[in-house]
Parts: sequence; C-alpha cells; structure tokens
Amino acid sequence: MKYYILFGPPGAGKGTQATAMVEKYNLHHISTGALLRKEIAAGTELGLQAKALIEKGCLVPDEVVEAMIENEFKTVTEVDGFLLDGFPRTTAQAEALEAAGVEIDKVLLLEVDDNKIVERLSSRRECSKCGIPYNIVSKRPAKEGICDSCGGELIIRKDDKPETVRHRLEVYHESTEILKGFYELTGRLRLVNGNQSIEGANEDILKAIGAQV
Repeated sequence: MKYYILFGPPGAGKGTQATAMVEKYNLHHISTGALLRKEIAAGTELGLQAKALIEKGCLVPDEVVEAMIENEFKTVTEVDGFLLDGFPRTTAQAEALEAAGVEIDKVLLLEVDDNKIVERLSSRRECSKCGIPYNIVSKRPAKEGICDSCGGELIIRKDDKPETVRHRLEVYHESTEILKGFYELTGRLRLVNGNQSIEGANEDILKAIGAQV
C-alpha cells in the first residue's frame, strides 16, 4: 500500500491535482476538507464547530481530524494507496502518522505566491440557493451575480473573502509550512511550482511519483 501527501497553501489547486492522481494510480483521496464538509452538511455537533473555525480561517483540533483519517484507512479497500490532502498540517500530526505506522512514500508541496492565492480565492462565488460554484475570472455566469441554474444570488463565502484568506495564509505559514523542513530531512519531499498552469503542475507531480507507484 502506498501513501502520498499533497499539501500547500489554501487555493493552491490541491483538489484538482488530487483528482488526476487518484484516477491515474487508483488511490483513495482523503481530503480533510471533504470529510469535514460532510459533517457540516449533516449538521452534527462536530460540523457546527468545524464550520465556525473554518470561517474564521482557524484549524480543526488534531484529535478530531486524526480519528477521521484513521477510520478511512480501516474502512476503504480495493485501492493501491491513499492520497492525503489537507493532512498533516502540523509536525505534531506528521509525527502522529509515523507513530501509527503509516510510512509515507512521497510528499508533494504545491508552492504558490500569496498574492496569487488571494486573487484565486476571492474570485470564487457560489449560489446562495443551490450552491453551484462559479468564478468571476474562469467560470463566469451568463448574467453577473446570478446563478445560471436557479437564478439565485451569487455570493462570496466568508472563508474566501480577502481578509479571511490572508489570515488563513498566515496560519499556513506559521504552522503547516514547517512540514517542508520536517519532510525535507526524510528525503521524501518534492517541490512543485503551483504558479504554473494546471497541466504543468500535474506533469511535475506525475514525474515526481511515477516511478514509485
């Protein structure tokens, strides 16, 4: 079983790159964001707590995330490996993975300039009624501010507002970026230029892990 980690700042394009990796190498994509969104959609106590933290740009407590990840490892079968996206975020979480006996094969770091991240995320919109996502740069609606599907008003999510994005980046640089040094010492880290096109970044990622899968 192979284990890969894909990390980088919010808005770096991890979800897009993860999709390509999963399809090519039969990996199970474990996105902490997706796991938390399920809880939020279900309206559980965990979901309500997570929603408040995410909207403020804060991190969800380690023990909550670790329990969800461990459950995925145990319950998902018939795959050739796992791709962790959004975990670990801190050295404490990375050490918890090692303590659990999970041997990471490659760690892929998408590096993107902060200003580009703010531009990317603040251009995102979603329908206030049906939730369909838009982007005022790359996926514009036919009528400005109006959903093509249901006619609902397009809004910017709280966690995509420029001030919140900058706070999220501060949190990232203060904690998660330390992982770069942690995994660099193990020889498993591979840097990927996330400022380039989606296709270019994807090609670099596949080159980094191709011989290992």
